[in-house]
Amino acid sequence: MLKSLHLSSFTATSAIGRGLAETLDALRQRRSGLLPCTFDTVDLKTYTGEVPGVDAVKLRPPLAAFDCRNNRLAQLALEQDGFATAVKTAVDRYGASRVGVFIGTSTAGILQTELAYRRRDPVTGALPPDFNYRGTHSTFSVADFTSHYFDLTGPAVVVSSACSSSAKVFSSARRMLAAGFIDAAVVGGVDSLCLTTLYGFNSLGLLSGQACRPFDANRNGISIGEAAAFALLERLPDHLDADAVLLLGVGESSDAYHISSPHPEGLGARMAMQDALKMAGLRPADIDYINLHGTATQSNDDAEGKAVLALFGSQTPCSSTKGATGHTLGAAGGLEAVICALALQNDLLPAGLNTEQLDPKLNLNYLMTNREQPISHVLSNSFGFGGTNCSLIFGRAK
Repeated sequence: MLKSLHLSSFTATSAIGRGLAETLDALRQRRSGLLPCTFDTVDLKTYTGEVPGVDAVKLRPPLAAFDCRNNRLAQLALEQDGFATAVKTAVDRYGASRVGVFIGTSTAGILQTELAYRRRDPVTGALPPDFNYRGTHSTFSVADFTSHYFDLTGPAVVVSSACSSSAKVFSSARRMLAAGFIDAAVVGGVDSLCLTTLYGFNSLGLLSGQACRPFDANRNGISIGEAAAFALLERLPDHLDADAVLLLGVGESSDAYHISSPHPEGLGARMAMQDALKMAGLRPADIDYINLHGTATQSNDDAEGKAVLALFGSQTPCSSTKGATGHTLGAAGGLEAVICALALQNDLLPAGLNTEQLDPKLNLNYLMTNREQPISHVLSNSFGFGGTNCSLIFGRAK
């Protein structure tokens, strides 16, 4: 029976940095990447976590059909931290058909369609002939791009379950590995800024006019960010370094309470966390740090806080890193998985940023400053619209 999996390589690129070194430095320095929104033609009073330099990325000529902001961001991340080399080594070891691709995204390359609509034929309304829906806008585009980037012929899957998308891909890949269909998996998440998400969340009244403040008593909405994060999952080798990071447990649930609001008591969140603990063979007391979903909306933080208190009590250190990166939507689970891996390897419990006055109704051990201490197990929460919940537990090989 397949239990733990090895994150043999991982990387992340977001508003706080390209690659692991910059990301870790930002966490240590408590540096946020959130700035007043200047993206494209957006006219909203809000903050965003934009990754600089994405538009300057050039895809290789054979990949031209995939050219859009989302896939440029994906390539930018793939080329950090030696990740592409690690995947190519896995391909040499297992074969191109035995390495799967599992990517989470919410809007994929929808920005490319937004740009195409600006160039419609003024008479017929037809979209420009160079617009490639399949290679750019299609949800599957980013997995297809990643497969072509590495010349892979194995299974390629996209999960689009809103903000839990790139946490749930860990579970999808794990099932494929357990079934023997593949020997390694590229998992991750990519979501890039676009007008649809910014104006869409604004229409729901969920955008904050300032940098988001998770679990603050006066929190008033999210700050949208963009990111790409990847990990290479493999079965456990015979020998592991002491700082190797393992995927120990996955828990999924679907409470389907409401299309955009969580169960008020955090029922689905609690079920996901319980199932992750069960798979990992751990008790709540074994978790040293929880990376909260922590979107900074009133209802989401309230529901998650209740679920965490019910299961872990008020002692387990926790925080949301979205005050640094923004809410990267479909990429959030993957990005925060990498942040958890960095926390494990560096014995760093990252503080939440921007929060000034903790919500007194939620008696959590929420970290307002960084803490350095030995840690062995961390839990990461990702909860999406429609009650699509996923919790991941990571641990160090030691």
